[in-house]
Amino acid sequence: MAQIEILLPKMGESVAEATIIKWNVEEGATIEADDAIVEIATDKVDSEVPAPEDGVLVKKLCNDGDVVQVGQAIAILEIAGEGSAPAPAATENATTAAPASAPVTDTATSTETAPIEKRSESGRFYSPLVRSIAAEEGISMTELDTITGTGQEGRVTKNDLLDYLANGRQKTATAPAASTAPKPTAAAAAPSSPSVSVGGADEIVQMDRMRKLIADHMVNSVKVAPHVTSFVEADVTNLVLWREKNKKKFLDKEGEKLTFTPIFIEAVAKAIRDFPNINCSVDGDNIILKKNINIGMAAALPSGNLIVPVIKNADQLNLVGLAKAVNSLADRARKNQLKPDEIQGGTYTLTNVGSFGNVMGTPIINQPQVAIMAVGDIRKKPAVIETPQGDTIGIRHMMFLSHSYDHRVVDGALGGMFVKRVAKYLEEFDINREI
Repeated sequence: MAQIEILLPKMGESVAEATIIKWNVEEGATIEADDAIVEIATDKVDSEVPAPEDGVLVKKLCNDGDVVQVGQAIAILEIAGEGSAPAPAATENATTAAPASAPVTDTATSTETAPIEKRSESGRFYSPLVRSIAAEEGISMTELDTITGTGQEGRVTKNDLLDYLANGRQKTATAPAASTAPKPTAAAAAPSSPSVSVGGADEIVQMDRMRKLIADHMVNSVKVAPHVTSFVEADVTNLVLWREKNKKKFLDKEGEKLTFTPIFIEAVAKAIRDFPNINCSVDGDNIILKKNINIGMAAALPSGNLIVPVIKNADQLNLVGLAKAVNSLADRARKNQLKPDEIQGGTYTLTNVGSFGNVMGTPIINQPQVAIMAVGDIRKKPAVIETPQGDTIGIRHMMFLSHSYDHRVVDGALGGMFVKRVAKYLEEFDINREI
């Protein structure tokens, strides 16, 4: 029998580490190729690591709660074959694993000379990557202990440390070294959460890791971007009638359900091509105009949390391609099977508040984007219909579109014209369109 290492797979260019959430198999268990052996969590998404081959899990090399680096060995798997030492070729054949090379070696080298221990006196754990960055930036263990962590059990993640360096530490460094009446820093001036009284019948529920990330992301977005929201009501009767007429044919022909979401995304992608300045991000005093149109679609999870998978180059897909992408991402989001790359790189976001029966909403921008659109519930309403013979009243399918945008770079003219253009594409949907 031979033994191979199971490595933590590469999960996207910006993901360097992951936290072990739960082992699904015990040591000595027989597993088959592609069985999910362990659940992991990154700052972006939770996922699973599959077994690269059939075999027996001989040894776990890390425990629940440990933070491991991409390419690092997490377990030993015994497989059929000659020899007992791990074979490099076998490791390379792991279906999702990345080679264990520079990230692990470089981190080990950096942390050897760093005065940062794996655990502080308070028991707080620091990953090799965080310790490496802290050593390079001259951050002491005492200073590291003061940083608020958003990881599991309050651990400091790479992003926490980078945010601290970009904001908190810079402000601390510029504060007077000694003063009898120092000016309050931005952190001190920030409003604190009000105290909450807890009664005997009340239940206290700890936020899970994803909810903490969502909370921080939303608060940060409101702090960073001055939000403005424009509203437009659209007559979407044509597309409603077209979908009703063609959804069975679409399912029979393409093997996919036809929802409204790919139609909405198609209209948004067209409008972005008309108004490319809405497809950007802000970096200090610079505006980064994005060339690719990558549209995120907010999806509610069974847990009640929210995730935003991204359809890359949405403007280059036809309606069939969009429908396949939407259905695949939504299905895998519900099953917690999204890959980190699939929730990164978005340049604009669409959220469907109508799926909850809401007629409109005021969505919060998904940073670092500068705009987000919410589509409301489609409802039959009496409306004025203009005809060559004069105006009449008829029953129409109407829907509100809400467009929130960053007023630092998107003024009312651009924000308003953009949502109006999306509405125009939806209203002028060709009722005779072929699938």
